[in-house]
Amino acid sequence: MRALHKWVGAFIFWMLMVVLCHAQTIKGTVIDSLNKPVPFASVNLKSGNLIVAYTTSGDKGVFTLQVPADADKSKLQLEISSIGYKKEVRPVVGFNTPYNFKMSGAVHQLQTVTIKNNRPQLRLGGDTLSYKVSDFASAQDRVIGDVIKKLPGIDVAKDGKISYNGKSISNLYIGGDNLLDDKYNVATSSIPHGVVDEVQVMENHQPIKMLKDKVVSDDVALNLTIKKDAKLQLVGQETAGAGLPGNYYGELNGMMFKDKYKAINYIKGNNVGTDVSNDLLSHNFSQDPDKPNTVLSLGTAGDPDLPRNRYLFNRSGLVNLNNLVNLKNNTQLRANLSYFHDGQRQEYDKTSQIKIGGTNINYTENQYNQRRPDVLHGQFLINVNQPKYYLNNSFVTDYNHNTGYSSLISNGAPVNQRLKDNLLDISNEFNMMRTLKNNNILEVYSNLNHTTEPENLVIDPNLNPGTFNGGTNYSSLTQNTNIPNWSTNNYVSYRVPSGSITQSYRAGFSAIKQTLSSDLTVTQLNGSTNLFSDTARNNLNWRRNRLYGEASYDYPGAVWKVNVTLPLNFQDTHYDDGFYKLDKGLSRLYFNPRASVKFQSGIENYFTANYSFRNSIGNIQDVYRGYILSNYRSLGANNADLTERQSQNAGIGFNYHKAITLFFFGLNASYSHIYANTISSSLLSNNITQRIVLPFDNNIDSWNFSGNTSKYSFPLRTTFSAGLSYSTTKLNQIQNGQTLPYNTISKSASLGADTKASKAVNFSYRAAYSQTVSKSSAVATSSKFERLIQTGSVNYAPLTNLFLTVSGDHYFTHQESANDLKYIFADASVRYKFKKTKLDLELSAQNLFDTKTYTAVYLSANVYTSSTYTIPGRIVLAKLMFNL
Repeated sequence: MRALHKWVGAFIFWMLMVVLCHAQTIKGTVIDSLNKPVPFASVNLKSGNLIVAYTTSGDKGVFTLQVPADADKSKLQLEISSIGYKKEVRPVVGFNTPYNFKMSGAVHQLQTVTIKNNRPQLRLGGDTLSYKVSDFASAQDRVIGDVIKKLPGIDVAKDGKISYNGKSISNLYIGGDNLLDDKYNVATSSIPHGVVDEVQVMENHQPIKMLKDKVVSDDVALNLTIKKDAKLQLVGQETAGAGLPGNYYGELNGMMFKDKYKAINYIKGNNVGTDVSNDLLSHNFSQDPDKPNTVLSLGTAGDPDLPRNRYLFNRSGLVNLNNLVNLKNNTQLRANLSYFHDGQRQEYDKTSQIKIGGTNINYTENQYNQRRPDVLHGQFLINVNQPKYYLNNSFVTDYNHNTGYSSLISNGAPVNQRLKDNLLDISNEFNMMRTLKNNNILEVYSNLNHTTEPENLVIDPNLNPGTFNGGTNYSSLTQNTNIPNWSTNNYVSYRVPSGSITQSYRAGFSAIKQTLSSDLTVTQLNGSTNLFSDTARNNLNWRRNRLYGEASYDYPGAVWKVNVTLPLNFQDTHYDDGFYKLDKGLSRLYFNPRASVKFQSGIENYFTANYSFRNSIGNIQDVYRGYILSNYRSLGANNADLTERQSQNAGIGFNYHKAITLFFFGLNASYSHIYANTISSSLLSNNITQRIVLPFDNNIDSWNFSGNTSKYSFPLRTTFSAGLSYSTTKLNQIQNGQTLPYNTISKSASLGADTKASKAVNFSYRAAYSQTVSKSSAVATSSKFERLIQTGSVNYAPLTNLFLTVSGDHYFTHQESANDLKYIFADASVRYKFKKTKLDLELSAQNLFDTKTYTAVYLSANVYTSSTYTIPGRIVLAKLMFNL
């Protein structure tokens, strides 16, 4: 019997050895796009549709799989799957090398976080973060802008500019469509929050479909998703209001948010300080450095650092029409038309002190200003945005007719100014891209532009006769200027999206032709006119031609996103003015590299870095030789060749957010160095400033550091926010023959809280502290002032149809060698909603304490200014509102 057992055991042993000898093993690893192990992923070995073996990856993402001896080795496949990742399938071609899988996140699975119950919820899907509007809205909110201000991670500036985690958004879309470009105040101030389902934040936003995942973009954009029932009907909020003293307010609007047609059309008008022109503000507009700027002004003190409704005296009206039609094949037609008219007035007293060495230059002013702008804007656009074809043609025309009047007393002398400024700006921009048969992308771009801006400034009576008329009394001064401009920019680009890197090559040319004509004349008491001097006129001809080529490389990876751009520019500039025997030119070859890097250190955090080096040359307004009186205090000319600048900019940043806990955090640092071969020299007196540009080296260095954080507290139902910033700027000035190096240091801190205490009560609080110090190594003293601004509001709904609001602002300014400034403003309103109708009745009171003057101080380098403004007193207004 024992012998039999031995033989049986030996047989079983040898059979197992045979099986093991014929069995084969597959080994490998499973990691994610961040090179981190994916634990417990399912590993299936399949022959056709039949699973022949199964295992899972361990906690370190490693797996080992035994291949059955009888499996058909020619049809084997490995299938890896895990919740939150895209399924990976790979054929088995051998058993000697490991099978290593890198899994990418499934947008609809892994990166979706849903917070249920009654707590606010965010959804994170890929690069898109979605806020549910109903979670953050309160009964007192009327438009979507009221809700956006409360969203954790999002900040809204006084002018309506929106930032996400410290970065300005590039655009705001409505239902995925670009109705407004970046003039998104139209949407935030008009769209009822009740029609919006979600506010989506889209990071790494690439609006051109054919460049998605090919060309790196670090833009952040917002998208408003519209509720289904709101897409089926006309939406609108109509308002009529009247109050004391002699105030009015009116708004009629109609909006449509269908998939094929979107529109926001309205008429607004008021005289209660609501600045309707804020709707026309383009938040990401950057002026072309070669495009002429406005030359003349009234030289007023500017606006105080208050919300505009606190200080603006206006009689304004705005018609704004925005319509978009979606046709077949991803084709859009869009028209944006607006007309703005206003009658503004301003009254203030200003004291300025300029410290130069051991002396001070002081002047005082009392001004009464009036301004009447008429602004007409039209844009017509066709856009085709397909996966393999892109076309965008935009025709834009702007006409601005501005008239201004200023009556002032400067250092005891009466002065009147009358300014007329008429700007006409017409441009057409064409951009076309096509994917070729080899999957490369061809792009053609062309831009044509023409501007003209005749300006006329008349100053009387008898301003500084010692300067302008040899000490003899005279009647008035008249300054005329105009800089008509013709320009074009054209290029052809070829992109090669080969593998993981997209190569882009561009070649093009631009041409600019301008003429600066001006004259400054003196009208004598007998009515005759003559030039202020032989050097008080200009007839400067200017042209600039540029040939350029550029190579750009994009790596739009999941972990690393890298862009390197290497532009080479040949620029030829020529300018002449026969009267001054001026005939000069300058030709330069410039290399202006730039690079940006983004490292996705986690699903919800990343690092950024950027660097750029840029050479630039001044424009026509840097080289005119004849004097121009830009306002009653500023007389300027130039005595130097073209300004050449070299600027270097570098920055780093870290961005973090945690959707499930509604926590956001960001840090940024940047450095800028600018070198120029010219410097502005000023000769200042108590009556006038004369400026001339001199050929001396000039350096400006700036450092900026900032941090911001935002967190939603679920137990307190409160969004907390805070921010810190520090900046320093070093520069040189030449004033009255002295070279003065200055260092201006600015520090600021802010904190805030928005609380939805209950359905009936919510409140908000904001505090912002700033400190500015200006000091010079050439002067023993320094200047410093500090500001603290606090704002708060409480909203209470004792009934479902009755809403009460009380809000207030506190302004505190501490200044050296002067009294502290303290101001408190308060507002209140009560709104009643009629249940059986769509009517709301509101009674509001603004500036309850009837404050009628406000003093603001400013500090820049060695210039200290204190301005006291007359502001509107208490305004009581009754409004009747109707919702369509």
